[in-house]
Amino acid sequence: MAVTALPFAQRHTAHATLSCAIEPDKANRHGLVTGATGTGKTITLQKLAENFSLQGVPVFMADIKGDLTGISQPGKVSDKLAKVLAERGLSAPEPIAFPTTLWDVFGKLGHPVRATVSDLGPLLLGRMLNLNDTQEGVLQLVFKIADDSGLLLLDMKDLRAMCQHVGDHAKDYTTQYGNISAASIGAIQRGLMQIEQQGGDQFFGEPMLNVEDFMQTVMAPQTPAASAPQGGAAPSWGGPATPQAGMGVINILAAEQLMNSPRLYATFLLWLLSELFEHLPEVGDLDKPKLVFFFDEAHLLFNDAPKALLERIELVVRLVRSKGVGVYFVTQNPLDIPDTVLGQLGNRVQHALRAFTPRDQKAVKSAAETMRPNPGLDITATITELGVGEALVSCLDAKGTPHPTERVFILPPASQIGPITPEQRQALLKNSLVAGVYEQALDRESAFEKLDGRTTQRQPASQAGEPAAASSEAAKSGGFLDALGGLFGGGNSAGRGRAGAGEQLIKSAASAIGREVGREIIRGVLGGILGKSRRR
Repeated sequence: MAVTALPFAQRHTAHATLSCAIEPDKANRHGLVTGATGTGKTITLQKLAENFSLQGVPVFMADIKGDLTGISQPGKVSDKLAKVLAERGLSAPEPIAFPTTLWDVFGKLGHPVRATVSDLGPLLLGRMLNLNDTQEGVLQLVFKIADDSGLLLLDMKDLRAMCQHVGDHAKDYTTQYGNISAASIGAIQRGLMQIEQQGGDQFFGEPMLNVEDFMQTVMAPQTPAASAPQGGAAPSWGGPATPQAGMGVINILAAEQLMNSPRLYATFLLWLLSELFEHLPEVGDLDKPKLVFFFDEAHLLFNDAPKALLERIELVVRLVRSKGVGVYFVTQNPLDIPDTVLGQLGNRVQHALRAFTPRDQKAVKSAAETMRPNPGLDITATITELGVGEALVSCLDAKGTPHPTERVFILPPASQIGPITPEQRQALLKNSLVAGVYEQALDRESAFEKLDGRTTQRQPASQAGEPAAASSEAAKSGGFLDALGGLFGGGNSAGRGRAGAGEQLIKSAASAIGREVGREIIRGVLGGILGKSRRR
């Protein structure tokens, strides 16, 4: 499939036709889509995703309002849309259904998405729990003690058990790790309880998401006869608008329920971005991105974020370009994005802003000043005059220079505008490239089981008159030997996951093998486990 710049916006003038497109080899220079509610950001997002898919680039985007799933179905021109196209001098697109994979943190509207507690790391988890600096420091100590003790933190009950263990034995750890206050442990436990009540505990566990599953392309055309479910609806990729081989798969995260927990939403998307950053190899400048990542409601990422986290977000955004990933922030107001991040976003689509308040007026001025001037266009005045589906666009040209800002109409999507039916959703899930991979949760032996086992082993030893400390040491030794057995395929936990407990121990914890020398775990820029060794 040839990689060409596909226009997503156009305007006819008396002298020429203006077309705006993102150059494929400049798409990983990131971008920004802004505008007030109801000005057409969702349609712009859908059109951009279609163009990337046609160029063979996989896409990830969150479906905040529940209406992006229509991209999986061929579009049709309604009477209302036909009238608008005629008024603007735009042609109706040929209907196309795009290859789509549905995801859902809660596992209801798409394939489940999970991460282990240890992989999320203390920095992102502290952000999710809204901890202060002192509490976040204690959380980091909890992770450090778990790493040094070879205790796997996979799901929420592991972290709760580890916090309780550290709180109960705080005096034993003070000399080596520093003070651990009961108040901070209590704050962490309360935060975990709130996340559980919001359903966020379903996000933690195994099997953990492999980000490479986001980077799929259609290998061959699908036919209705081969993919239609028995007694069900027609396949979502069937018919005359069947996706062709080489098209990038569009990954859609169901985010309607997730948005009820904005910190979980922001942390989840930031974790995905950090996963891409940590685990994709350096590739330099490609003729097209390996993946385009749309971060909708981007203001949630930066609201009240501590300076240390903002600095690391800036670092990830700046460096993930060399991994072949383009990041596009979608938000209402350009002031929602910190200047250090805003400076990294080369491709701009600005929908209408309303200057009703002083902050709105400041946003209009800021948006105008960050776009390349056009001698024939008053950008500041135009931003407040744009109609629905109109935008000011400035993209990087072939030399990497921002093109002068143009006022254009966003082209209509070739796919369906609006949500799909429950029957179409079920057909998508059944015919998905990852069907059956993530549906069944796993619960391997980890920190909760190990700490619970130490407790139960200590009790009979004390009753028999043996010193409790000796019993505790025996339990620790037994736990390590069990893990070592798992390394070679033995142990009770080996059959419960894709890897034995010992193998997972190597991936996510420090271990001492043969002598009292441990390998310290290495964590990445956002606190997650660094390296590919854990993916087996």
